[in-house]
Amino acid sequence: MNARRQILTGILATILAFASSTAVSATEATALDAAQQATLLRYAAETWHSFVLLVNPRTGLPSDSIGGQLRPASRSAFTSPTNIGMYLWAVLAARDLRIISATEATARLTKTVTSIGRLQRHAASGQFYNWYDPATGATLTTWPEPPHNTVYPFLSSVDNGWLAAALIMVANADPALHDAAWSIASSMDFGFYYDPGANPDAGTGLIRGGYWPEVPIGAGATPTNGPTNCIERRRADPNAVPPRPADDPPFAGWTCHHYGAFNTEPRIASYVGIALGQIPADHYFGGWRTFPNTCDWSWQEARPDGAWRDYTVGAKTVHVFEGAYQYHGTKLVPTWGGSMFEALMVPLVVPEEDWGPNSWGVTHPLYVQAQIEYGLADSGYGYWGFSPSSDPAGGYREYGVDAIGMGDGYTTDEARHTLYDAGWADPNCFRPPQAITDYDGGVVTPHASFLALDFDATAALANLAAMKTAFPAAYGKGGFKDAINVSTGQVADRYLALDQGMIMAAIANQLTGNQLQGYLAVTLRPALQPLMAMEEFNAGVVGP
Repeated sequence: MNARRQILTGILATILAFASSTAVSATEATALDAAQQATLLRYAAETWHSFVLLVNPRTGLPSDSIGGQLRPASRSAFTSPTNIGMYLWAVLAARDLRIISATEATARLTKTVTSIGRLQRHAASGQFYNWYDPATGATLTTWPEPPHNTVYPFLSSVDNGWLAAALIMVANADPALHDAAWSIASSMDFGFYYDPGANPDAGTGLIRGGYWPEVPIGAGATPTNGPTNCIERRRADPNAVPPRPADDPPFAGWTCHHYGAFNTEPRIASYVGIALGQIPADHYFGGWRTFPNTCDWSWQEARPDGAWRDYTVGAKTVHVFEGAYQYHGTKLVPTWGGSMFEALMVPLVVPEEDWGPNSWGVTHPLYVQAQIEYGLADSGYGYWGFSPSSDPAGGYREYGVDAIGMGDGYTTDEARHTLYDAGWADPNCFRPPQAITDYDGGVVTPHASFLALDFDATAALANLAAMKTAFPAAYGKGGFKDAINVSTGQVADRYLALDQGMIMAAIANQLTGNQLQGYLAVTLRPALQPLMAMEEFNAGVVGP
């Protein structure tokens, strides 16, 4: 405890230097005073403490989660490429916030990058598998928790995207690690997932969700992450397109879905693939901002307001339906499920709002505003911030504001009462709206408030302070625990590497003038900034 107090004392002693030297983000609503900055730095120090205990000291690989009391024995026995990427973020953030020294940061990064280089990968693509043992680095084939189901190796485009992004950041942030980190990142082929004909309406392609290198058909055991029936049907078709790589075993194939919604976290894989020259630049316009407003697409959450627009990328013209959903007098580009990390995890490391002032720069602040209004005005919860997280009742759940999601949407409550239908006002495909009648059991996650820092820091800090005061069990030696049922007070008593990583990144950006964001932006800027700059979303304020 004394060592921890000394760390905090040292951190607080440097806060005035930060207050005088830190640049304020262009999108921040108001500048933070010294007391607010000190609060954020204290949150960061506590959050970093959770990472120290999440990480296996021998391999430098983080576990997926750890119990709320931070006992090493409570670390989960599995990790993923995203979890590893979040730890790399956290080390850079802790260094930049002066919580740890540059020497310690380099030592930690070296151990982790060395272990990453030893992990088994898919030979044809250089992509990493989805689950590893953090204690040994072995690829998991049996789930370490009961009922110990079979784990079929899987390549996830979004998880590999986060790991590649983090490795590029390390390469740019620490000269001692540049060659090792860049060598791994640049050998990961994201073109492997690209399907050039997946969006014929736009005239460009999409990335697939992932790839199964080997999944036996009719396996006796129920897998933890087994294939869907459509994959099995496609495998049985000798003319299936696309074909599997020649060096893969007989029963292998891509997932049946593509990432079609644009404003979701898988766009990080698209960005990395475009920046590395593995995916054509016109793919940036392949994802749906919303689906079109015709009856063919009337299954989506709401009828969008929008029109088709053409953009020219090199010698190619792509067609984009610039759609938006209306919510409380604004028009915004929805995510798939209405959650915070779908929209705002990517801008932790990519300055979308600055590169796309007429697109991301408009919709991101409105998305935060919608989450706030839902939590405080619509639901009456008194708190806001809805994003996939631990379920206080056990397990992991997808939470979000259904009204700003394109698909079936995610719920904000335990019982799924808060699924909403805006209806469809067209006589040819009319669908009546269905209102929410019961908001009981609302679940908020603190990481969602941290994601909002760059767009409404004052509201985010107020929300966090209110949760910390009202639910003392939600804050521990590792910072904010993962989720709170604000109706019952039940807390998810654990820390997740994914969510803690987002918190560290958000605080570091806020207190260092987006320095952490800059480590990836410098590599992505030449390819991505011109694309973002040319687009105008159909978003903005439309009424009182």
